[in-house]
Amino acid sequence: MADTPERDPRTLTLADFPVHRPVTTRWSDNDMYGHLNNAVYYELFDSAINGWQAEHVTVDPTGDPTQGVVAESGCAFYAEVAFPAPLVVGVRVSRLGRSSVTYELGLFVDPVRSAEPDPGIKALGHWVHVEIDAATRRPTPIPEHLRALMETAVAGARA
Repeated sequence: MADTPERDPRTLTLADFPVHRPVTTRWSDNDMYGHLNNAVYYELFDSAINGWQAEHVTVDPTGDPTQGVVAESGCAFYAEVAFPAPLVVGVRVSRLGRSSVTYELGLFVDPVRSAEPDPGIKALGHWVHVEIDAATRRPTPIPEHLRALMETAVAGARA
C-alpha cells in the first residue's frame, strides 16, 4: 500500500471539525504586538474542550472518581487574530485510546458572528488528555459517558 501524503493543516476548514465552540477574547488578551498572546490560544482550546464536555455530560472535577489531565499540548500558528474578532474553536478527536484522547483544535474567525468572513485556519492545536484515577493519580479507562461523547467528535464524524 502506497503512503498517502498528509494533508497540509493550513488547508483545514471549520467543516473539518465536528464540534464548533464560539469563544470570546478580551482586550487584555492582546499582547504588545497587537495580536493574541500565544498563551491565550491554550486557554481558548482548554475552554472549548471542557465547555463542550460540560454541556453534554455531567462532569464534577472535584468529585468525580476520574479526571482528565493534559499530558501534552502544542500549537502551530498560521495567521494572527486579535481582540475583538469573534472566534470559534473547531474540535475533533484524532485518536481515542483506552485511557487517553488526542484532540485537534482549529481556531477560526467565527463565520456566524463576523462581519468580515475569513475562512482560513488561524492556528491548529494538539491536545492530549489522559484520564486518571482521582485518588491514585494513575491512568484509568475513560468513563463510558465521556467516551460516547468523544466518539461524536472523531475526525470525519458529524455531531
